[in-house]
This record gives sequence, structure tokens and C-alpha cells, in this order.
Amino acid sequence: MGHPFSVALILLPGFSLLTLGAVRAVFTVANEVEGETLYRVRQFSAEGETVLSQCGLTLAADTLATLYPEPAGLLLLIGDEHLDVELGEVAGHELGLQLQRFGKDRGWVLGASGTGAQLLAQHGLLDGYRAALDWRIQSEAVQRYPATVFSTGLFEIDRNRITAGAGVAVLDLLLHWLGKRHSNMFAAEVAAVVGLDRLRSGDERQPVPSSAQPAVGSARLKDALELMAANLAEPLPAEEIAQLVGVSRRQLERLFRQHLDTLPSRYYLELRLNHARRQLKQTTLSILQVGLVCGFTSGSHFSTTYRNYFGYTPREERARQTMPPVETDIAGEDTQ
Repeated sequence: MGHPFSVALILLPGFSLLTLGAVRAVFTVANEVEGETLYRVRQFSAEGETVLSQCGLTLAADTLATLYPEPAGLLLLIGDEHLDVELGEVAGHELGLQLQRFGKDRGWVLGASGTGAQLLAQHGLLDGYRAALDWRIQSEAVQRYPATVFSTGLFEIDRNRITAGAGVAVLDLLLHWLGKRHSNMFAAEVAAVVGLDRLRSGDERQPVPSSAQPAVGSARLKDALELMAANLAEPLPAEEIAQLVGVSRRQLERLFRQHLDTLPSRYYLELRLNHARRQLKQTTLSILQVGLVCGFTSGSHFSTTYRNYFGYTPREERARQTMPPVETDIAGEDTQ
């Protein structure tokens, strides 16, 4: 096939070793199936010569500047931790410039897995594109980057942009991408070698862990919960939710009482407040901005509601994050 196609993996801080291993396995197997080196894979760091993984292991990586000016390839951002990209604190200004340089080169395909797509979106590299993103930060991204169409599916392939949601969805993404570059038969053979008995389509929804969603015994209740989760910034009235899922408001309230022992309005409020709490802990959005992206019409309304529910104000919540930890963070959890 000639010169190997370059695959540049940019490891963002807190990346998953599982995701990295899955990505490298796909291209390794692709080379083995073809019997020659179709793809040359290298890994790069957003900053410096090493990068810290989610589980605390540090890997060596090249600097991205050494990649340019290769004529063509795939540049794939691998991120799994929440990244505060609005101020560029994680990846830095230099990475943004490099991404924009590759984005202007028609020979390069830009991609991302997990939370990585938010960096592409921040630098305008997903404007006018469909993109998949880790479900945990999707509602936030929809507000921040209105020029990008974020989907709830496993992955998206839109012209020269390819993106995958959380976890091993990147496997499905790359296998479909290989199918487009070579053939469906080739992709199926690679999939079989890596242990997949079928290729999932991009429009399949990202699986949400049971710990992040309540167990429900009603399809209509599940639809109502999904509507709420997808509309945190502009909460839907209970009547509209009931109409959209095909029940009356009274029936909707009955479903919530039966399965969740609460009312729709109470559940919706708790969903928004818990999302706000994560934003206060994991981003540098102002308190007013957090309130707005979580559906509160003013800073005072947000602050009062937050205090009534958690027992302290959003400002006090954020101040708690700046205090020295009592115990050492042995588990390597996100402390951004």
C-alpha cells in the first residue's frame, strides 16, 4: 500500500490505559491481517515528554511538533477525565495551535474519544460537524459549543472528523472507519481477531452505568428520565414531558411515585443540582454560569436552591475544593 498511514495518538491527562490499549490493538491487528504495515502508530503528549494515565501510571510520549509535516494521517485525542478546556489549562495554547494546523490540512483526519472531542470543539475544529462525546459532559458541551451537533450515539464519522463516546466505543468507531478505508470484510476480520462478534452502529446509545441512573421498570418512565437528562439547561415543564412520552401528567406522577418514590419535579430538580455540583467541582465556570447551564434563571435563585438542598451555597462548595485534602489521594482520582 506504499508508505504507512500515520496514526498520532494524543494522550490527554487522565487518559485510560484500556482505551489506549484498544486503539493500539486495532491498528496492530489491521497490520497483521494485511500482512504488511498499513499503519504506523505513535503516541504524543499534550505537554512535556510524559503523560499521567487515569490509573496513575506515567507513559513516555513524543511532542506533537515532531509529527508535522507528515503528509497525511489520523490524529486521535484520547481523553477520559473531565478537562477544563475553556481556559486551556490542561492542554495549553501550543496544543490548540497544533490542532488548528492539522485541521487546515485536508490530508489529516482529526478524531477524539471520550472527553477528547471537547478540545476539538473548543478550537472550532468541530464547527458544522456531528460529534460523539462522553455522556458525562454532553449537556455541558451542548451549551458551550453550539456550532457542533453532539449526538448521544456511540460514535460519529462525519467527513474528516471521527469521534467516539465513553469507554470502548472507540473500538467500534475505528473498525467502521477501517471499513470505509478498506472494506467491510477487512473490518470484520479485524473485529474477529480483537474478539468482537459484531460491529455496533454509531447510532446505538452510549451505555450509562447503573450507578448513574435509577433502575426503572417502565419504558415510558425511562423515556422521561432521558428527556430530563438531555434538557438540564432549559428544563421541560412536566406537562410537556408527559405529552412527549405519551402519558398524562397524573400518570407520569404515578410512575415516579411507584418506581422512584418521588415526584417528577423533585427528581428533575435533584438531577440539575447534582449536575451543578459536578460543574462546581470539575470546571472553572463562574457560579452564575453553572447556574444557567443547569437551568436556573438567576444567581440568587441558584444559590438559594442549592443551599436548601445541600446545606451550603455554591460559593461554599467551590471553596471546599480549594482546601488541602485531609488524606492523600491514593486512588488517583480527578482532583482538578
